[in-house]
Amino acid sequence: MLFNNDTDLYRTVGLNIKRYREKAKLTQVQLAEQLQISNSYLSKIEAAGCDKSFSLSVLNQIANLLNVEIIEFFKEV
Repeated sequence: MLFNNDTDLYRTVGLNIKRYREKAKLTQVQLAEQLQISNSYLSKIEAAGCDKSFSLSVLNQIANLLNVEIIEFFKEV
């Protein structure tokens, strides 16, 4: 996958996290609690306009909790 810029990358990953979280029937609060991160941090990650970086470690934790292969977050929907 190629992304023209960081904004496109973060938007794609954030929207996919949201999609898989909703598929798992979890709220942002529930997922944030399980990840031991703040709800506001998760909200920023999922936001379509997110342009802030987040760690691969957090992305890996999200993938594991949602039982999703990490590569799925990078696929454009």
